[in-house]
Amino acid sequence: MRDASHDRNVVLATVVAALGYFVDIFDLLLFALVRVRSLKDLLGDRIAAEQDRILANSTLVGEALDAERAKIAAGILERNGVLLDNYLQTTGLVLGGLAWGILADRLGRLQMLFGSILVYSVANILNAFVADVPPDGAWSWLGAIGLGSAFNQYAVLRFVAGFGLAGELGAGITLVSELVSKERRGLATTLVATVGIMGAVCAYFVTQMVEDWRNAYLIGGMLGLALLFLRVGVVESGMFSRVKQSHDAARGAFWMLGWPLPRARRFLAVILAAVPIWYCVGILVKYCDSIALSMGIPRAQAPEPAPAIMWCYVGLAAGDLASGLYSQLLRSRRRALLSFHVLTGAAIVAYFALAPRAPESFYVICTAIGFACGYWAVFVTTTAEQFGTNLRATATTSAPNFVRWSAAGSAAAWHLLERVFGGGDAAAAVDAPDAKWRAAALLGAILVPAAMVAAMALKETFGSSLDWVEMPDGSRREGSGADAPDRA
Repeated sequence: MRDASHDRNVVLATVVAALGYFVDIFDLLLFALVRVRSLKDLLGDRIAAEQDRILANSTLVGEALDAERAKIAAGILERNGVLLDNYLQTTGLVLGGLAWGILADRLGRLQMLFGSILVYSVANILNAFVADVPPDGAWSWLGAIGLGSAFNQYAVLRFVAGFGLAGELGAGITLVSELVSKERRGLATTLVATVGIMGAVCAYFVTQMVEDWRNAYLIGGMLGLALLFLRVGVVESGMFSRVKQSHDAARGAFWMLGWPLPRARRFLAVILAAVPIWYCVGILVKYCDSIALSMGIPRAQAPEPAPAIMWCYVGLAAGDLASGLYSQLLRSRRRALLSFHVLTGAAIVAYFALAPRAPESFYVICTAIGFACGYWAVFVTTTAEQFGTNLRATATTSAPNFVRWSAAGSAAAWHLLERVFGGGDAAAAVDAPDAKWRAAALLGAILVPAAMVAAMALKETFGSSLDWVEMPDGSRREGSGADAPDRA
């Protein structure tokens, strides 16, 4: 009877974690999918003013004038899109990852699942109601704190949504990893990641069906609130409950991930191993329209970000399933990571080498990039296995969000390299249109080998027991009730 009850708890926790990640990805990708529509709506006056200013003394007419106005608008949309997505939302993700992870190790996995989903659901609902505030109205005080414009409200809410979204995946994976047997752990986390990734595909079709981008945010927020009812009945991890009763090992002490050095290197290695995923998604796919133009693809044949993202996530879902099963087949996390790193490198080469020659295949290449980057399931499982029960949620929640935050660093490096290839300043970069794709390609050539080196530095954890705790001096204690610590 006890076994049947345990099996039901495991199944319920896995299903809830999978659906939670589904909504997480749905809401996380909403901005990318409605970026152009929403920013055109909110920045329409600013775009028109900038076009008039730059073209005030222009002699261009007809199609040439229209093309120049489109170029100016695209630049404004790209810069503000990078600001809201690659910087503000991902900064919210990394700060939320730290906060939710620490709280999950201190208070429990379930409480953090409730808290995180409530925060990002409310934030996404509020996204639907951003509006310029009249200076003499009841809400005029918002102007005094910098939130008088709809765009500024949008920016703050993307940060808050990112903060909330940060807790869903890590807490869910940690809970499932600790409830499922070590033989089936990889299969369960693969299921969670595969189902979750399909949230992006669902988000694409929702944004295509609803005419107003604001309604897409309403739908995403309501899906999140609906998930709260599914949380009822999910049980806490037994491993965590036992560790919670012990007071001699710090729980959720983030500083322990940075000391001693072997543990810090372990934490850094798991992060670096997954950085290429968000370089590919956050730059190559999300900004495929501007990169395609820089590679000489005619505007009429250039891909659109929304379908590119959708096809990339179709590939990611298939890749997550394949990488998880491949890891089980090999009985190795590390070898699966390295195999998919090789595939990622090959897909990036295809992106820059084949797409300019056959623009019609661009979405196929985006799907291939997604499949190659589909080692997210193995990455989060590996992260959970690398750390003890008292730090597991902190590491498993913060590491994926540091990876997402790397999109900000990748974007900054991309723009810096673009200026270098363009001659050293922004004006010269504009006159060297191929600088954009050359910068993106060089960045990929740096990140993928670095990820492979990081993966090789990790210990193999397939089939390992998770019932151990991290000690402040770098040792580990096997079994939550063991007395004598063993040196790791």
